[in-house]
Amino acid sequence: MNILIVDGNERDASERYTNMGMDTQYEVYQKVLENLSTNKLNITVVHPAIKDEYLPIGISLDDFDGIAWTGSLLNIYDMTPSILKQIDLAKNLFTKKNKIFGSCWGLQVLVTAAGGKIRKNPKGLEAVVAKEITLNEMGGKHPMYVGKNKIFDAFCWHYDDTENLPPDSKILASNEKSEVQSIDFTINNSSVWAVQYHPEFDPIWIAGLMQQREEILLKEKAFSEKKFFDEELEYFSNYKNNKNESQIQQYKDLTNINSHTLELSNWIKSLNY
Repeated sequence: MNILIVDGNERDASERYTNMGMDTQYEVYQKVLENLSTNKLNITVVHPAIKDEYLPIGISLDDFDGIAWTGSLLNIYDMTPSILKQIDLAKNLFTKKNKIFGSCWGLQVLVTAAGGKIRKNPKGLEAVVAKEITLNEMGGKHPMYVGKNKIFDAFCWHYDDTENLPPDSKILASNEKSEVQSIDFTINNSSVWAVQYHPEFDPIWIAGLMQQREEILLKEKAFSEKKFFDEELEYFSNYKNNKNESQIQQYKDLTNINSHTLELSNWIKSLNY
């Protein structure tokens, strides 16, 4: 099975992760997809925000069964060249027969390319944990959510959300912070599943992100007090050894790999049909 991972980040953003000893967002994605698949995946990673000629020689966009689009530090409404290249890539992919999964920035690129609109979220930053994401009736029946709890938490980091949806889109899940936590739409021969959160993130990686962005999190009041930031950071950094039953229950959606990656697992299964 041939999978294309589209890295949404510019070079300096990825280097921030590497310099801290963390995986980049595209490396996180590649590892998760490889771990979830029961079949061998032939994965190609491209970096349209970094290179003009980003497709390897001899590779065509027609070669891929599925496309996964990562998160990014970019904001779609800035419309810089690295953003415009990604929108053009999405529009090109929409002319192919494929299945596309987008996380966070991936959702925002795909929505924009399909005729929707992304804005800065008037409710502010949603970071670390998106709480009480709730499946609506359509979401509860959707193949992306087979086996998922109706209400769940998920790792996240985003300033932006969807203002206008592309034609014929279906909202599948929402929470207090954003009406559009996940969507489904079909455009031409492309089937798109996209989420505003990050099913690919894991507790250890999010702990690294928290360390990298502590000042932002406290400034933006993502945590009401530093002690709550410290408690959550400590838990995610060492969750496998934590014996605190209340914390184990509080974070059960986030620390169970089968639970927090279920959307991606179901997407991979859909590629076989």
